[in-house]
Amino acid sequence: MRWLLRFLLSLVILAVLLVGGLFLLPADKIAALATDQIRAATGRDITLSGRLAPTVWPQLGVSTGPVTVSNAGWSDKGPLLQAEGLSVGLDPAALIGGDIKIRKLELRAPQIVMEKAADGRVNWDFTAPDAPAADGAGAEATDSSGTPRAFSIDRAEVSDASLRFIDHAAGTETRIDGLNAAVTLPEFTGPVDLVASAEINGQPVKVDATLGQMAGFLDGAVSTVDLTANTGETALEFAGRAGLQPLAAEGQLHAKTGDPAALFALLGQPAPDLPPEIGNSFSLDAGVTYAPSGSIHLRNAALAAAGNRLTGDADLTFGDKPRLTGSFITDTLDLSAFAGGSGGGGTGSGTSGTSTGGWSTDPIDVSALAALDAELALDAGSVDLGDTRLGRTRLLATLTDRRLVLTLREVRAHDGLLTGEFVVNGRGGLSVGGDLSASGVTMQSLLSDLAGYDRLLGAGELQLKFLGSGNSMDAIVNSLNGQGRVALGKGELRGLDLAGMLRNLDMSFEGKGAKTIFESIGASFTIENGVLRNDDLSMLAPLLQAAGLGKVGLGKQTLDYRITPTAFTGEGGKGLKVPLLITGTWASPKLRLDLESLAEQELELERRKKELEARAKAETEKAKARAEEQIGKKLGVKAEDGEDLEDAAKRQLKEEAGKALRSLFD
Repeated sequence: MRWLLRFLLSLVILAVLLVGGLFLLPADKIAALATDQIRAATGRDITLSGRLAPTVWPQLGVSTGPVTVSNAGWSDKGPLLQAEGLSVGLDPAALIGGDIKIRKLELRAPQIVMEKAADGRVNWDFTAPDAPAADGAGAEATDSSGTPRAFSIDRAEVSDASLRFIDHAAGTETRIDGLNAAVTLPEFTGPVDLVASAEINGQPVKVDATLGQMAGFLDGAVSTVDLTANTGETALEFAGRAGLQPLAAEGQLHAKTGDPAALFALLGQPAPDLPPEIGNSFSLDAGVTYAPSGSIHLRNAALAAAGNRLTGDADLTFGDKPRLTGSFITDTLDLSAFAGGSGGGGTGSGTSGTSTGGWSTDPIDVSALAALDAELALDAGSVDLGDTRLGRTRLLATLTDRRLVLTLREVRAHDGLLTGEFVVNGRGGLSVGGDLSASGVTMQSLLSDLAGYDRLLGAGELQLKFLGSGNSMDAIVNSLNGQGRVALGKGELRGLDLAGMLRNLDMSFEGKGAKTIFESIGASFTIENGVLRNDDLSMLAPLLQAAGLGKVGLGKQTLDYRITPTAFTGEGGKGLKVPLLITGTWASPKLRLDLESLAEQELELERRKKELEARAKAETEKAKARAEEQIGKKLGVKAEDGEDLEDAAKRQLKEEAGKALRSLFD
C-alpha cells in the first residue's frame, strides 16, 4: 500500500514547489519542476494548464487551472485524475522556519478513474522507481534517510468529485458522484480525521473516520482506527486498529440496517424478496479481524434479524470462490414469515402460479447456490416454521459447488426424532433428494402439517429415500422416485368405523364420532414418477384385520386405494370381507364399499360350495364301494354287474339255500 504514501507525498511536493518556487522562478519552470517530481514519486505525468495565480495574504499560496494525472500504460479509459484546479496555502512563518504547515489544500471537481485489469493489475499502484529531483528542487520534502518530512494539514478538501471503479475481471463498474471530503492533520505524528459524503449508486453515504497515528501508519505501523458510515437507515461502526504493511485490521464491528433495499442498491445488487412480516431491522455485533491473507473472521458475533438472535463465530476466506464456515446457536428461531404462500399445499387454491388443485408451478431459482461454498452449523432450542414447530434442532448445512446438503443431526418434531440428509443440487438444473428416518413420531401431527389430514392417531416409525428433479415444485413432485416403510403401534383411525361398516354394509359408519381402533399398522411402498404404490398394508385390530393395496398420486394429489378388512363374527371366528375403495383427491376423498366385489365373493362361495358338495359325494361313493368290497370279501360275496352288495348277498343266500334243500332229497 505504498501507493497511498507516494500520492500524498506528491501533493506535499507539489505544494512546496508551487508556493516556494512561485516567487523565485517563472511559471513554466515551476510547472516543469512539479512534473518531474510527480513523475519521480509516482511514475505518472502531471499536466498543469492555465495560469498560476499566487496569493500572499492571509496565507502564502497559489491556485492553478486544470490539473491532469496520467493513467497506467495499459489503460484506455483516459487520465487517472483530471480536475478543474488545485489551490494550495502554506503558513509562511512555518515555511521560513523549515516546517511544512499546509493551511489549505483544495482539489476542485476531480474526476477519478480507478481500474482493475483482468490480470489483477490496478492503475493506482504507483511503482515507478524514484528519480532524483531536478536541480535539487523538492529535497526539502524528505530528510536524508528518505523518510517523509513532517508536515501538517489544517484542512485538505476535495469538492464535487466523481469516481469510477472499473473491474475488468468481473465486468462491473461502480460510480461515486458528488464526493466531498475534508481531511485534517494537526500534527504529522498525531491523528488524522476524515469527513466525507457522496452518492453511490443513487444512495447518499456519509463517512467519519479517525486514524490514531498518521506517520507510523504510512510507514507500516499499526494504528488505532475509528470509523462510522451511514446511508439512510443503515449504519456501520468500527473501533479497533489497522495497518498497511501488511493490510490488516481487527476490532469491534457494529452494523445495522432498517432499509435492506437501500443497502443492496448501494452495493449494486438486487434486493432479496423478503416477506414484509419479518420487518426490515437487521443488526450485527462482532469482533472482526481482516487477516493479511484477505480473509475475514467474526468472533462472538451476535446477529439479530426478523425477531431472532443468533450468536456464534464465522470465517470467510477468498480463493477461487469465497468460502464461509461458522457455527451459530439460538434459543428460538422463528421462520414462520418465510413459510407463507408456498403454494405447495394439498388443497389447491387455483391461484396464479399453481396448477389447479396441485403444487406450485412457479420457477425455483437456486442461482444463489453458486455464490460461495459454505459449511454452517446451527443449534436451536426450537424452530417455528409456521404450520410446523420443531423442538431441539441441530443441523449442518454444507454447500459445495452449488450442491447443498442439509444434515439433520437431531430434529425433535411431532413428539419424535428426525434424522438423515436432505439435498438440494443446483448443478446443471435443480434436483432434490433425501434419506430420512423418523422414530416415535405422532402421525396425526405429522400428516396434519404435511397434507392437512388429522384422522390417523398413533406413534410410528418412518424410513424414506427419494429423488426428484425439475425447476418447480410441481415438476419435482411429479418426478419423484424412491422407497420407504412405515410402522405404527396402537392407535385409531377417526371418522371411519370399518367393523361397523362391514357388519351392517352401511357407509353411515363413516363420519363424526366413528372410529376404528387398531393394534398395529405396517406397510412398505415405492415411488415412481410421482406415484406411490403399496401392496402390503397390514392392519390388526380387536374386531377386524385388514389388508390394503393401491396407489397415491403424489404429483396429481389423487387416491386410488383398496382396503380389504375382515370383520370377525360368531364364536368360530368367521370373517366377513367387504373391500373398501378410497378414490378421488386429497382435498375431497371418496369412500365406498365394493359391493360388486362382495357379490362376486358370494358367487365364488356358491360355486366353491357346489364343487365341495360334488367332491364330497364322489368321495362318499368311493368310500362306500371300498367298504362293500371289503365286506364282500369277508362274507365271500361277489357282486355281479348291476348288483350292489345287498342284492349280491341275497342272491347268494338263495343259491346256498337251494343247494341245501336239494341235498336233503338226494
